[in-house]
Amino acid sequence: MLASAAVTYEQTVEYLYGIQLFGIKLGLHNIRALLALMGNPHETPPLVGRFIHIAGTNGKGSVAAMLNAIGQRAGLRVGLYTSPHLVSFCERIQVNNQPITEADVVRLVSEIRPLMQRVAEMPEHAHPTFFEAITAIALRYFQERRCDLVVWETGMGGRLDATNIVPPLVSVITNVQNDHATYLGDTIAKIAVEKAGVIKPGVPVVTAASDPVALEVISRIAAEARAPLTVVRPGDCELLGEDLRGQQVRMGGMECAIPLLGVHQVVNAMTAVTAARLALKVSDEMIREGLARTRWPGRFHVMPGKPTVVLDGAHNSAAAEVLGATLEQHFRGQRLTMILGILRDKDREGICRALAPRATEVLTVRVPSERTTSPGELAEICRRAAPGVPVRNANTVAAALEECSERDGVVLVAGSLYLVGETLALVQRRRLEAGLNQ
Repeated sequence: MLASAAVTYEQTVEYLYGIQLFGIKLGLHNIRALLALMGNPHETPPLVGRFIHIAGTNGKGSVAAMLNAIGQRAGLRVGLYTSPHLVSFCERIQVNNQPITEADVVRLVSEIRPLMQRVAEMPEHAHPTFFEAITAIALRYFQERRCDLVVWETGMGGRLDATNIVPPLVSVITNVQNDHATYLGDTIAKIAVEKAGVIKPGVPVVTAASDPVALEVISRIAAEARAPLTVVRPGDCELLGEDLRGQQVRMGGMECAIPLLGVHQVVNAMTAVTAARLALKVSDEMIREGLARTRWPGRFHVMPGKPTVVLDGAHNSAAAEVLGATLEQHFRGQRLTMILGILRDKDREGICRALAPRATEVLTVRVPSERTTSPGELAEICRRAAPGVPVRNANTVAAALEECSERDGVVLVAGSLYLVGETLALVQRRRLEAGLNQ
């Protein structure tokens, strides 16, 4: 192994992505072995018992961002662990909104790399995965930074997710929809069992799950664990007003501004507020100001200009349905050019059925991942989903954006957070260059 001083950040991240060759292995035995070699940072002060653990199909990141903002407004040093990132790998691990530095990534990977090799050499163990490695790095970093609170998002599922080794203050299950069926199961009931695996004996649980089957599973598992369950319901909130800057709502006896768009974000806010009240000592003022300060790029992220660009991950059919409704709410009647890229292991037909018929035109592109659906294949899926809508293969998002640069109306980029991240970086760079050249 190279000495850490000789390794660059780019080489370090390349090494981490190389671990993906080991695939996805759900289970806790490898991460437990790795963390034991590290002295179990999650079970020692200041981290022990300082986690809010968030599972769910959609909305995990938004709820995490809101809890992060509320915790900071309460005066806490808050660690935030989310995935995937949009532009920089460092976004996945943050303390008080500051991403981990590239130098710390290099240093911490150098620390755990020989430990991962030791795990790989243990009988009945395997080399830790990419997600297990960065989960371990996050815990060490949050320990070093002496975080008062860690907002801790699952990667996939819950029961066998690498994050499910922490003792939480409260467990959150945002909702349960069909996604990751290969790993989590092909029915809502099976997926709900996996999500509900984050429930711990006696630890409060908050869920916004509305599917009756999912809610029955979560309720049963919570009762078996004697974990007090709070169910968040959309009817408990009143929408007071909205525009492209956000929404004004009344919930829990107070009025709040939510700078994220879509009715689903109101439910996410109610979920975050409920969890915050259970886990933290927070006033209504702290909650209001925390919600107002929430930033979460790439989720119905409106970038004004000509054209207006909207970014949204929408990587499963349920999220695509919500995106379609939000588009109708804010941009009804406007020309809509849709730039679409989807990973091949997602519900491509369901996403296309929800989105393509709403478009004036669809441009299909590659997602920056080896798991991408080819633009040609995606174009055929879109044509079946929306026979009357023109569909063309633009190949790359850069080419698609260039083609749309002088159009009126709205350009939507959707189908994958990887694609959204690539687009965000491109748009920011182009607008910066345009400003410098003026």
